Amino acid sequence: MSARLRSPLRFPRPRPRRLAAAAVATASALFAAVVLQPGTAAAVDDGSLSLAAGTSVGVHNTYVQSAYTYLDQALDAGSTLIELDVWVNPFTHKWNVSHDNPIGSNNNCVQASTIADVYTGNRSQNLDSCLDDIRIWLQAHPTANPIMIKLEMKAGFDQAIGMGPAAMDALISAHMGGLVYKPVNLLTKSDGSQYSTLDAAAKANNWAGRSSLQGKAIIEAIPGTFEEANPFDHLWTDVEYATYIKGLEAAGTVATAELFPSVLGAQTGDPRSRYADTTLDPWFVVFDGDAGTYVSDGNTEWYNTNHYLVIATDAYDVSPALSSTAPSLADAQARVALLAGDSVSFVSTDWTVSPGNGVLSDVLARS
Repeated sequence: MSARLRSPLRFPRPRPRRLAAAAVATASALFAAVVLQPGTAAAVDDGSLSLAAGTSVGVHNTYVQSAYTYLDQALDAGSTLIELDVWVNPFTHKWNVSHDNPIGSNNNCVQASTIADVYTGNRSQNLDSCLDDIRIWLQAHPTANPIMIKLEMKAGFDQAIGMGPAAMDALISAHMGGLVYKPVNLLTKSDGSQYSTLDAAAKANNWAGRSSLQGKAIIEAIPGTFEEANPFDHLWTDVEYATYIKGLEAAGTVATAELFPSVLGAQTGDPRSRYADTTLDPWFVVFDGDAGTYVSDGNTEWYNTNHYLVIATDAYDVSPALSSTAPSLADAQARVALLAGDSVSFVSTDWTVSPGNGVLSDVLARS
């Protein structure tokens, strides 16, 4: 691990509480009222929504071979959230992608240079290949819905061996090219001037419209489970990247930042209050958390009012719980509608098979 500077103050995350059964009926009505027409993987909404005004659906741990044989099959199915678990390999200085192997990759990514290559070849490649697979697919589907790439940094960055935030930015830039919606894009006004912080830009609803983001991706990074459990790690991914991007802005080089640091543990109130350094707060406009906890906390409108993005995991586990893998299509649609009504931007599910996977290409208006 890298030398760690300071441990952000953490609060225990509350356990999900049960919702009233009537919420399901309300969600069904909401779905009927606001859902936009589902379609193929390339289908988009009517273009009137900004990135922060829509709700779309993706797949948790998308890289796992039991979910999809090849990563791009998730995109074919309509998933607009791709989750990759990333490890810094201290021996090879590569970015591995696996669930629990810190020194090797185990995933459904392949080495590819054309769209025909993404469905064949040896799997279990490193992060650069996963990004290549995504880029190649987006280039072949320029009218696809914008996607969120979620990086769980399992053990964090490691600046001591040159694998810190700047190295990650360089990797993303090299393998995603101009297909990433970056923090500087949110910061930049229509006249070319910039807001002072990401928070100011988000509150002004300066997010690009979904129609202009077709065939593009936005990337978030969250602290990883190993990082959170490591008693010797005192500088987690969220604080490390927020500190880094704040420094880039001060140096006039914020355009090099490729991803958004995310606050893990979205809940009622402002979860950024946990950070000891309050000057970092304005650099967090993306929030990630367990769907059950997030919804049962009550007041979630704050996120939508301020135009912050919210990623909610384990959508099935909101009361009443659904099948984690194969709910009915109607139940899956009602659940996504419920979460859209609770200001979620990207709904993370494990619905990779029919009929529940029919919801993956849906786009709803967020409220």
